[in-house]
Amino acid sequence: MAQASVEQALPIESAAPSIPKKVRRQQKLKRIFRNKYLYLMILPGLVYFLIFKYVPMWGLIIAFQDYQPFLGVTGSEWVGFKHFERLFTEPTFFQLLRNTLVLFLYNLIFFFPVPIILAVLLNEIRLMVFKRFVQTMIYIPHFMSWVIVVSLTYVLFTTDGGVINEIIYSITGKNVNFLMSEDWFRPLYILQVIWREAGWATIIYFAAIAAIDPSLYEAAKMDGANRFRQIWHITLPAIRSVIVVLLILKIGDILELGFEHVFLMLNAMNREVAEIFDTYVYTAGLKEGQFSYSTAVGFFKSIVGLIMVMLANWLAKKFGEEGVY
Repeated sequence: MAQASVEQALPIESAAPSIPKKVRRQQKLKRIFRNKYLYLMILPGLVYFLIFKYVPMWGLIIAFQDYQPFLGVTGSEWVGFKHFERLFTEPTFFQLLRNTLVLFLYNLIFFFPVPIILAVLLNEIRLMVFKRFVQTMIYIPHFMSWVIVVSLTYVLFTTDGGVINEIIYSITGKNVNFLMSEDWFRPLYILQVIWREAGWATIIYFAAIAAIDPSLYEAAKMDGANRFRQIWHITLPAIRSVIVVLLILKIGDILELGFEHVFLMLNAMNREVAEIFDTYVYTAGLKEGQFSYSTAVGFFKSIVGLIMVMLANWLAKKFGEEGVY
């Protein structure tokens, strides 16, 4: 009887009408037209990425050429992996790699947890006026350029009348040359990053915390959970997926620390610990005119970033998280 019922069902399934391609295409066009304003909203972003991210990829070809501007991409000599071999055999390669990785670890260890902590602490504030005031104050530094941030640091820490140095001198009778010291470069760097970016980075975590069901907190209160227990067992687990995604994206920037900030703090006295790939590309590419070589350095950074994102995403999925893709 079961076999007969299966045989009877087969013709019905095979006879099920399939939607023609033309009809599916029309339905898709109707959906696009119905949501036309949403597509218009994302259009500027798509155009931006197309013009400034994808089209310039064509220029990566000069990393495999001995590029001459007057000959152009099509007329320049093809040299294969010559510039990559030079990069890996340069005496400064491991110094650049060490400096870049150390600053990245500073960012990962000292900066990355700060927005999470700030978002959780601000979420516990019940006085809305004070909460909004604090949020505004920690957002403002993000809108200052690195030129202003480094200039403020100079005003505070310079040995020539800097406020901090004046205080130190009044206590100890001597100045500390923060700006020219190799030992103080990295602490100053990470303090500037935290002061400028930590407040702005809390926005994503605030959005994730706002999506948590309030009834979970009410149930925890009824069970006798204090504030700390509620944070540990409800807030942090609820935003864990957001933390993982942002961590994966952060790891992708392992060699991409940004040029402007480090360049403004770089000087002859701290170059040994401050020179990174981004500043090296500027020196080799723009100041010395080695376009192919500097492109090869940038290409190397991009490949490492891609590998790290894929590896971090794989590990996240391995531990049961969603990942980026």
